[in-house]
Amino acid sequence: MRAIRTACLVAGVLAAAYGVWLLLGLGWANTRSTLVWLAGGVVLHDGVFAVLVLALSLLAVRLVPREHLAPVVVALVILIPVTLAGIPELGRFGARADNPTLLDRHYWLGWAVMVTLVVVCVLVGVVATRRRTGPRG
Repeated sequence: MRAIRTACLVAGVLAAAYGVWLLLGLGWANTRSTLVWLAGGVVLHDGVFAVLVLALSLLAVRLVPREHLAPVVVALVILIPVTLAGIPELGRFGARADNPTLLDRHYWLGWAVMVTLVVVCVLVGVVATRRRTGPRG
């Protein structure tokens, strides 16, 4: 097992080094833009996504019965980042009349299907928990 982990680590480091090599070959402007995107991604994740998920999870802890809490928090952890990441497509930001191939899908329908699937899975989890633990008395 240790040999597999070591091989995966070496392969990952080599792939990352190759990616950095290719990035540096694109010039300083691309490297700088990439670094800004990486830093912005960390700030966006830690400053927005994680805070929002934690805040709504804390709210769920207060509102949702303890035995049903796990599936609800899982749903929040899935739905919040996917929704926030999908805002540009859902709002059709960047759509242009002269290029109908940009944002040419029914993003709201896809998002609604994803939300429906997550909610159904949460309900299945709640029902399974209720059957396993029995009715509250």
